[in-house]
Amino acid sequence: MPDDREISGTFEELSWERCEEFLRSAVIGRIAYAGREHIEILPVNYTYQDDSVLLRTSPYGPLAALATGVDGVAFEVDHHEDLTQSGWSVLVAGRVAAVPATDELTALWEQAGPNPWAAGTRNLFLRITPTSITGRLVRRRA
Repeated sequence: MPDDREISGTFEELSWERCEEFLRSAVIGRIAYAGREHIEILPVNYTYQDDSVLLRTSPYGPLAALATGVDGVAFEVDHHEDLTQSGWSVLVAGRVAAVPATDELTALWEQAGPNPWAAGTRNLFLRITPTSITGRLVRRRA
């Protein structure tokens, strides 16, 4: 039988700046986009720098289809603490496209991230340029 007791807690909407702090604190997120048959949601390594989400992936994998530029993608990262029953979630919506072969691409190769965990060729850099960044923090009240 379901428990009818009300669970009390708090939700806090996060500012853009606080969302960016959380984006900088993690290395794994999920990208969501319209695939050929349904919505695709894939876990990826990433970095957040220069006001954008950067991914490094295979030019032969499913994300390669996004290289030419796609609007309406979402990127989500979150964290939770089971012990305190608290957590946060950040959602980035925007456009994804390959980083063009410019000085910027050369600079990305010289930086530490993003550093893919998956094996194989991962030489395609994708950038998600946000049109919105939203987030929230949840805490359970004792």
